[in-house]
Amino acid sequence: MIMKRCLIVTGGGDCPGLNAVIRAVVKRAAVQKEWEIVGSIEAFNGILREPTEIVILDEHMVSGIHYRGGTILKTTNKGGPFAWPVKNNDGTWTTVDRSDEMLRKMQYLGIDAVINIGGDGSQQISKKLFEKGCNIIGVPKTIDNDLTATDSTFGYQTAVQIATEAVDKLVTTAASHNRVLILEVMGRYAGWIALNAAVAGGAEICLLPEFPYDINKVLESVNERFERDQGFVNIVISEGARAVGKDYSILSEQEIGYENRRLGGVANVLMHELKEAGCQHSIRTTVLGHLQRGGIPIAYDRVLATQFGVKAFEMVLAGEFGRMVSYQHPEITSVSLEEALQKPNLVEPDTALMKTARGIGIHFGD
Repeated sequence: MIMKRCLIVTGGGDCPGLNAVIRAVVKRAAVQKEWEIVGSIEAFNGILREPTEIVILDEHMVSGIHYRGGTILKTTNKGGPFAWPVKNNDGTWTTVDRSDEMLRKMQYLGIDAVINIGGDGSQQISKKLFEKGCNIIGVPKTIDNDLTATDSTFGYQTAVQIATEAVDKLVTTAASHNRVLILEVMGRYAGWIALNAAVAGGAEICLLPEFPYDINKVLESVNERFERDQGFVNIVISEGARAVGKDYSILSEQEIGYENRRLGGVANVLMHELKEAGCQHSIRTTVLGHLQRGGIPIAYDRVLATQFGVKAFEMVLAGEFGRMVSYQHPEITSVSLEEALQKPNLVEPDTALMKTARGIGIHFGD
């Protein structure tokens, strides 16, 4: 029997639930028997490298990986078929388009379909490859939950759970020391993790990328809290939050091929802003960082990731290429890649959870 080949790629940042998607694709394909599943190491870089770095994924290899964090295929947000880094003779770096070369190589390797698991950047690559004739399907992956074409993405609820547990721990130490404790969580342009963690963890102030804050109003909220004899304040802030009229807090980035602006350090920025505005209280900062995207996925994300993996392979069988898997409650369905990338899912002022947060007295610095 002539076997067909489906390539799995995991790109962008790692995320709890990636391995559950991989496992689901392999197990669903095993039912069909005429399909072989292979994986590219570090997104499409495994195809582009010489020698090629791909692995055969069978049921034995994916056994038990559904509860493991990260991805057994590894991942990267550098390089890729449309922006491969190349060093010039003078020591500087540039990028070249190797997409046509990669497509020829995949044809040589007998790859009939591709399942690309990733966020906005990865699905931009999916769309470009589809336009070049590649039989590709996208699976949404982002802990920021910033894609409007799907009700939720796997890994997001795990990140919220981790952030909430951090708030729980900081509340007790803030109360013990009569301090202002600032927790910085992920969320470049969408503040869903911060908003959910603030509500679930009982923070008093939540600062989001969608709503630039007035530092004087933040300080006013802090002082009001102390004046009511509470003696402590917990602030949750997204990495993409910023004061009115100011830019994002950008960390210097020296990694070759890394195109995104690396955000971070906003907790310390906020601390200094509060002190400059006249805050007399003791302030400490905590940056949760990559703890949010590592470790064991919670049950919800394992289930959603498994549903996404099964749906993705069934789309391969049906020839539904150029589309992305989507969760639209209660169905696991799909949308075109073009529709998937049209608009980000941002926190709006009239979002139900925003109304709830304001209803329980959380301040947003606006």
